[in-house]
Amino acid sequence: MRLKNKIAVVTGGSGGIGEAICYAYAKEGAFVIVVNKNNPEKGISVANKIKADGGLAEAIGCDITNPSEVNELVQKVIKDHGRIDILVNNAGALVFKNIEDHSMDEWDHVINVNLKSAYLLLHAIVPHMKKQSYGKIIFISSLAAIRGLSGASAYAASKGGILALAKSMVAELASFNINVNLITPGFTATSMNQELRSDPDFMQQIKAPPSGHKLMQPKELTGAAVFLASEDASCVHGVDLIVDGGVAAVQ
Repeated sequence: MRLKNKIAVVTGGSGGIGEAICYAYAKEGAFVIVVNKNNPEKGISVANKIKADGGLAEAIGCDITNPSEVNELVQKVIKDHGRIDILVNNAGALVFKNIEDHSMDEWDHVINVNLKSAYLLLHAIVPHMKKQSYGKIIFISSLAAIRGLSGASAYAASKGGILALAKSMVAELASFNINVNLITPGFTATSMNQELRSDPDFMQQIKAPPSGHKLMQPKELTGAAVFLASEDASCVHGVDLIVDGGVAAVQ
């Protein structure tokens, strides 16, 4: 098992891409901390399913935009397990509106969940990774960070910030044996974009040439997530691993 005895913290672990990564990491031998806020029952359900399948997991509720709650989360994991080996910054928020209809509260919410939370988690976890001279940090990005997304300016801006943050962390942390990388998915079926997927016009736009976008499933991203968290990627730093069915390559 490629992640045996590793302690992995996965934000947004109760659904979509995060849930799929939790299952994949547990299957590879990691003890998975399923972090979520809005659906504690689902987080517990994910952890229980992992345990029922013979894996190791715990669900912890945490508002990852709240500094004190993030610090409490990290302190609890360190107290219970002694270390944090893997951090997956996956939790995300999306508001799909034109810029003139986007309220400041909506803008702040998206930026806080997608970008501020990453800073808070890094601020709390990186000192422990430096102390143990080991760590794997993975950001879930978006094609919106590369090419923008009409109607989702806050989301695209936050993911662009994540891209820059990850690159900066490579410069800061590579010498401490801490790998920092990104996964950029194609359009993936999750609860966050369920409303968009029910819009025939939007889906026609997604699937039409030249993009010809494949609607991906969360499980299709787990191979990349396991690889970047494993020792197979010990010399991989600052990579934006695009997993999108070939969309970006043909544009």
